[in-house]
Amino acid sequence: MTKRNNHYEVAFEDYLRSRTLAYVAVDEARKALHGRVALKNFDFVVYSESSVNLLVDVKGRKFPDTLPGRREHLRAWENWITLDDADSLSQWADVFGRDFSPLLVFAYWIQGPPQRCPFDELHWFRGRWYAFMAVDLEAYLAEAHTRSERWGTLSVSPHTFCSLAQDVADFL
Repeated sequence: MTKRNNHYEVAFEDYLRSRTLAYVAVDEARKALHGRVALKNFDFVVYSESSVNLLVDVKGRKFPDTLPGRREHLRAWENWITLDDADSLSQWADVFGRDFSPLLVFAYWIQGPPQRCPFDELHWFRGRWYAFMAVDLEAYLAEAHTRSERWGTLSVSPHTFCSLAQDVADFL
């Protein structure tokens, strides 16, 4: 495993290893140049035997306990990204070409008991449960709206996101 400080990315890498998938972890210590533009790195290149290869950008979010009546469930499907995330991943897709598809993977750290969360598949890693939901970058951007101009962020409404996102296994 690559040395990483982000537990969401480390958990996702463990998930890939547990499924014996071929992947390359991208070194985030250096910002890559494409032409004269510095691009934010994505997190993984995941090679597929059955479909297109993936350029994966992992976005870690907490998934609150979804007990009925608790206000935390309103934040359950956080899915914001930065404009830089979107622009850079899109440009990387152009660099890699049509054999690679840009994918946003939302790594949700489950905050309550796993039996109360809506995910079909969970991954146990270092004492925590994670769910990995993925959405194609183009599909995400088609539904995205500005979340914060000041912070340069986009998001998709929780209802729409639920219809777009799939378990990451569906893309592998």
